Amino acid sequence: MSERRGALVLRILLIVLVAVNLRPALAAVGPLLTDIRTDLGLSGTGAGAVTTLPLAFFGAYGLLAAFLRRTPRGETLLVTAMGLLVAGLLLRLAPSSTALFTGSLVAGIAISIGNVAIPAIIKRDHPGSITTVTAIYTVAVTTGAAVSSGAAVPVQRALDGSWRLPLGLLAIPAALAGLAWLPRLRRSAPAASVAAGASRRVAARVWRSGLAWQITVFMGVQSLLNYVVLGWLPTICQDRGMAETSAGYVLALSALAQAVGSLSVPAIARRTRDQRPVVVLAVALCLAGFAGIAWAPIGSVWLWTVVLGFAQGALFATALALLGLRAHDAQVAAQLSGMAQGVGYVIAALGPLLVGALHDMTGGWTVPMAVVLAVTAGLAVPGLAAARERTVGAPVPAEPARV
Repeated sequence: MSERRGALVLRILLIVLVAVNLRPALAAVGPLLTDIRTDLGLSGTGAGAVTTLPLAFFGAYGLLAAFLRRTPRGETLLVTAMGLLVAGLLLRLAPSSTALFTGSLVAGIAISIGNVAIPAIIKRDHPGSITTVTAIYTVAVTTGAAVSSGAAVPVQRALDGSWRLPLGLLAIPAALAGLAWLPRLRRSAPAASVAAGASRRVAARVWRSGLAWQITVFMGVQSLLNYVVLGWLPTICQDRGMAETSAGYVLALSALAQAVGSLSVPAIARRTRDQRPVVVLAVALCLAGFAGIAWAPIGSVWLWTVVLGFAQGALFATALALLGLRAHDAQVAAQLSGMAQGVGYVIAALGPLLVGALHDMTGGWTVPMAVVLAVTAGLAVPGLAAARERTVGAPVPAEPARV
């Protein structure tokens, strides 16, 4: 392997190291939630807040980034994110509900920093292979979530039977990821940040851009659909007669299919001029998957879950890739990433709440799933607009002087 190729592989591995830590703080809680609730005496609302609090702050740093006087370099952000994540994960182990909620809040903020920083780093370090590197990053995020949720209970049973140990062990890979980025942080120290005036000018251009808002809505709505699946897919399957264990396996299958869908994006993108064919295909498959899960014979749910998971993986990878593909440079990518994920995750958090409220109002899944299908179809509007070959933040050419 040549020295240049080795350096490229190392840079991608560093991104993967961070990516696998960006969901376990949330994903590992669900399987342990009953034990956590019993141990700390949490109400149903309090137990729900344990999982939704990190999600509510996934876009926190993105919303703050536009107001910073200086934009920190990506290396600084990632080391900070992993340090905060370790602190949040360890804080949750203290024997009090206050520590659990505070640690979850800190973990959510840490993840929001990593969410924003990585797309900008991909734009800066891999400008010629944004789609491919983003797909690898997306698979790493999905794998981290799937492994942590699947391993939480077996680890708990294999060790001391406490919910704290499997959650505490998540701090180890987060600490290793932070340490792995420290050498790059030290090498980047002389050029520590983007100047204050330049940073705010870039932010203003991004937030006033129609294309940036199209990307933001696309990011938010596809995330909303993903969180509807995370929050309600097992319940829908159980209400249709599936056993609890099998319903859990359906969700795991969805995560696996998402990884495959993410990897398919570079292969499709190489054969097309822009990302519009990917958006059309993924939205169509998403519609078919949701409809099949809701109304097709229950035995076919496994097939429709694969269809839906594949589509959602492709949508997620495309949304993240657009943050780099549509940005004029790395500074714009950082601001665009902050805007799209800051506003987008606020939109996304509404999905599970809306579906739950509609289910309570109607007593069934027909109306909620009809609304989900309408939202899915509507995703094509910002998706097709954002997928056209344009950029945010390109300098406006000067008008020729009149003679």
